[in-house]
Amino acid sequence: MARKISMGLGLAGVAALAVVTTITAIENENRPPTKELAFTPEDMARILDDPFSADPKIDTLKAAAVQAYRADQLKSGRDQRPFDLVDRPEPPKKEGESGFPIPNVPPGPPPDPGSNKGIGKAMNAAQGWDGEWGCLEKLWTKESGWNHRAQNRYSGAYGIPQALPGRKMASAGADWMTNPATQIKWGLGYIKGRYGSPCKAWGFFLSKNWY
Repeated sequence: MARKISMGLGLAGVAALAVVTTITAIENENRPPTKELAFTPEDMARILDDPFSADPKIDTLKAAAVQAYRADQLKSGRDQRPFDLVDRPEPPKKEGESGFPIPNVPPGPPPDPGSNKGIGKAMNAAQGWDGEWGCLEKLWTKESGWNHRAQNRYSGAYGIPQALPGRKMASAGADWMTNPATQIKWGLGYIKGRYGSPCKAWGFFLSKNWY
C-alpha cells in the first residue's frame, strides 16, 4: 500500500510539473519581450538609427549573459559547456581583420515547408547564401531553436535571431514579435551587415558563444 501511495505521489508530481511547464509556455507565448530596461532612451535612439551595426554595450551584455549562464551552471553543479554546444569543436583562431575562419557545416534534413526553419532556408537561398544554409541552420538552432518566441533569460535577446534588444527587428516589420519571416529578414540583414555571411557569423559564434 505504501508503495502504491508513493508511486501515486510520484505520478502526481510529474503531472504537476507538466501543468506548470504548459502554463509557463502559454505565458511566454503571450508575454511581450522584456529586459529592455538596460537601455536608456538615448541608447535606443542610437540602436534604432542603425539596427544592424555593432554596439559595444550590446556586445558586453551578450558576453555577460554567457557568463551568467555559466555561473548558474556552476551553482547547480551541471556541465559547464556553454548552452547546448555538446558538439562544439575547438574555437577557431582569429584571422586578421576578417574575423574567424569559415567552418564547414553540412546541413541537416530538409525542413518542413512553412515551418520557421523552412521559411529561413528559402529566405537564405534568396539572399544568395544557399551554400551556407548549414551554418545558418546551426547558428539559429543554437541561439533559439528556431523559436520565434524565444527569449534569453539572461540578456533579454528575442526571437529566432536573438536580437538584442528585440525592438531592433521593428526595422524589418511592425509584426516583429510574432512573425518569423520578419525576424528572419532582420536576422539575415544583421548577419550580412556585421559578418558578411552565415558561415562567418557561425565562425564568430564558435569563438565567443554569441554573435
